Amino acid sequence: PALLLFLGVGMLFGLDFISYRSTDITQFIGMISLCVILFTGGMDTKVSEIRPIVGPGVVLATVGVLLTALILAGFVWLIAPWIGLEMPFALALLLASTMSSTDSASVFSILRSKKQGLRQHLRPLLELESGSNDPMAYMLTVLLVGVLSGPASGHVDLGVGMLYLVVQLVVGALSGYLIGRLAVWTINRINLVNHSLYVVLLLAFVFFSFAFTDLIRGNGYLAVYLAGLDMRPAICRFQNLTGGMFRHLSHQLSAGIRYCPHIQITAFHISNADIGIPP
Repeated sequence: PALLLFLGVGMLFGLDFISYRSTDITQFIGMISLCVILFTGGMDTKVSEIRPIVGPGVVLATVGVLLTALILAGFVWLIAPWIGLEMPFALALLLASTMSSTDSASVFSILRSKKQGLRQHLRPLLELESGSNDPMAYMLTVLLVGVLSGPASGHVDLGVGMLYLVVQLVVGALSGYLIGRLAVWTINRINLVNHSLYVVLLLAFVFFSFAFTDLIRGNGYLAVYLAGLDMRPAICRFQNLTGGMFRHLSHQLSAGIRYCPHIQITAFHISNADIGIPP
């Protein structure tokens, strides 16, 4: 309910109170927020909890996303004619692909703020899947945009798309692990008199891990999550300071990541949306 409240407040303030239409700033806020949220999730997860569910997590993040897109596309394709929006199945699959990956911010916020009592490694499994499913959804979206754009867009190579997916996951995982190791090495060899500066140091590693991984074509969000998982043992002695700070910051950013985009969306824009369906 709290998440829906922030969505509604964002739309309400977007009516007349705040003139805010910058998609670039909104994207930047979303990226920063997700980095902190995913890092906090990794930092609060034990490696022993992740090790048994790596295989199922990867399957959920790839095959699970594909099946979700197919099922949702079938539903959209069947329902659309009833509301006057008849569309080809490829377009319905494109719409479904943009929604097929889970909302990382929501998953981490709910699992961390509520005592769900989940058993058999279900919580770390959901977190790992949520932090690594974006490449599959991105690949599906790019491929389907190429298909729907027609011959002018050039040949759509499924093999290239699959290779891109593998590169995103492998590079993201390796980069997150190596940057996490670098952070551990750094933290163990410096002695900051003011312990609060360790929070600043960790934030620097969070943003560096995302930016560097994205630069080398990896999944930056997966790298951030694994870096947080890797850093956990090194920051145990500062857990009261860093853990509490990152958890509070994560909760605040979970609200902000929903508030900012919806300032740009009002009921008027939704009701007057012009949806173009290709022939």
